[in-house]
Amino acid sequence: MLNMKKWLLNNKLTVIGAILGAIGGYLYYYFVGCASGTCGITSSPINSTLYFAVLGGLVMNLIKPTDNSHKENSNM
Repeated sequence: MLNMKKWLLNNKLTVIGAILGAIGGYLYYYFVGCASGTCGITSSPINSTLYFAVLGGLVMNLIKPTDNSHKENSNM
């Protein structure tokens, strides 16, 4: 349980991005959707929600600040 809390604290922006992406994906399905049912992503609420959750997590992971404390010192 302690490792899960540590992981969530270290990756909170990614988790927030995934949650916001999932909400956005479902709203996109609900309001825009796919009338014919042949669209791969927006034809199902599950597909749309999962796709946008992954996309939101990846985008927020890109803007996450990096920890430079483990890099080697190149001044030696």
